[in-house]
Amino acid sequence: MILPEDWRPPEDITLEPNALRAVREPMANVVVTAGPGAGKTELLAERADFLLTTGACRYPRRILAISFKVDAERNIRERVRKRCGEQLAARFDSFTFHAFAKQIIDNYRVLFTGNDALDPDYTVDRSDRVPHRQITFDDLVPLAIDILQKSPFVRNAIRQTYSHVFLDEFQDTTSNQYSLLKEVFIDSNVVLTAVGDVKQRIMSWAGALDGIMQTFSVDFAAQPLPLYQNYRSEPVLRRMQNRIVQVMDPTAAIPVAELVGTEGSVTVMPFTTSADEAVGITDQIEAWLNTGVPASEIAILVRQQPHLVCELLIDELNARGIASRNEQLRQDLTAEPAVIVILDLIRVVADDRRPAAYARLMRLVTRMSRTEEMALRNARAVSRFLEAERETFREGTASRSDSNEWKKVIVGFLRLVTKPVMCALSPEYQHGKHLNQLIKQTFDVFCRELDKDGDPIAALVRLSEDEAVRILTIHKSKGLEFEKVVVVGVESEFFWAEIDDCRAEFFVAISRAKNELILTCAQRRPRPTNAPWRWEEQRHPMKEFLNYAAE
Repeated sequence: MILPEDWRPPEDITLEPNALRAVREPMANVVVTAGPGAGKTELLAERADFLLTTGACRYPRRILAISFKVDAERNIRERVRKRCGEQLAARFDSFTFHAFAKQIIDNYRVLFTGNDALDPDYTVDRSDRVPHRQITFDDLVPLAIDILQKSPFVRNAIRQTYSHVFLDEFQDTTSNQYSLLKEVFIDSNVVLTAVGDVKQRIMSWAGALDGIMQTFSVDFAAQPLPLYQNYRSEPVLRRMQNRIVQVMDPTAAIPVAELVGTEGSVTVMPFTTSADEAVGITDQIEAWLNTGVPASEIAILVRQQPHLVCELLIDELNARGIASRNEQLRQDLTAEPAVIVILDLIRVVADDRRPAAYARLMRLVTRMSRTEEMALRNARAVSRFLEAERETFREGTASRSDSNEWKKVIVGFLRLVTKPVMCALSPEYQHGKHLNQLIKQTFDVFCRELDKDGDPIAALVRLSEDEAVRILTIHKSKGLEFEKVVVVGVESEFFWAEIDDCRAEFFVAISRAKNELILTCAQRRPRPTNAPWRWEEQRHPMKEFLNYAAE
């Protein structure tokens, strides 16, 4: 146990004064507003470390983190594990709003009776409802609120479980989600820490509340603590970001004298056609890769429909043997803990030079063991299994490209690990059919990639966050950062909504870059395959946004 006054952040982490105050705050609710790169997620990870290592979160109570997106929920969970270690991190629960709501429903669905009753193995679908058996994704939060209103016991049980609550990317919270939060925690002794950035609130179309940070501050008597520094981007990029802030929120702009330096670069690349653009971007990506930039540190951002906007670019990347990954299709899936396990299994079997994946599998099979002897026995069993399967799937064997053989491996491994171990990876897996659905979806996605060339390693590269250039919408990029960022199509035909909202989106896009930012536009974009009815081929540069790049 560490005394609170003796706690310090790691030497490689810099916390500005307000961030340190938020980390160490013992009793008061706080709301932290910060720009991109200010270290909002790291602040929460350090606060978890402070609370758990000093005993401010007293055993057996826990810390609850609620994030807006799946990848953000995973990110903070992994950071806390890195900072605190496995034992203390076991008292840290990280959910999205919808996952938190589902846990409430799973634990207390018996409160629904008659026509409202839910079966124990009910499922969740994107759009279709089936009485008693299936609800929709949008039903989760309202149903959880209904349970809380039916039973004060449920609300009190949750309050007794958690002493502290973290709220990440809070600027995107919707009305329903905020109502859920108030139903559970308002007027309680639970200490809440909310972090967000009002300058990158880009979810207004989904019902995100205006002024949510101020509303939270009033409703929960939360102390405002603004953060100002961007530790992510080089000075040239920060100056560009600051020029947009001067338009969006002049009072939040940083004096130019504090942003000196020549490190970093911003480049505008205009093209005649989208075909020329595809070649030009691929040339640049190839150059980055040849100088040792990891593919995972390169991101292609578009405002919408990446599969259409980047169709020619993806073809060009494929032609040159550069793996790319459309995050719009894969990001949420590959953020799931169960999916990570299955892909790690395939990595280890297909290629024995995967020590990190092997270590994660061993950690999975040993951490649920009740004794050291059992942990050793389980680890040996899994090691023998993997060694045998590597021989079956070695280079040149027919099994290597056979999806049915890969299915046998996955089924065999899951039987060896056991379902309770897999269910323990996430509370969402402990009720209903979600885990089985994820396993099937993962296998189907892997097989689709395997069928392209019969190479399991190449299939994994295309699915991997670590080994492929990532193509994603601006919305999906929130909370992420990359060395190199290309924003494709800075054109009025893409940024066509209310100008304030467009500026906020563009700000999110450019602030993902740590070192180098490229902005592209094209005069003509021929209609791609399967394009919607409305597709304007003649294009016009978004001059205001491109002008921010000029020093």
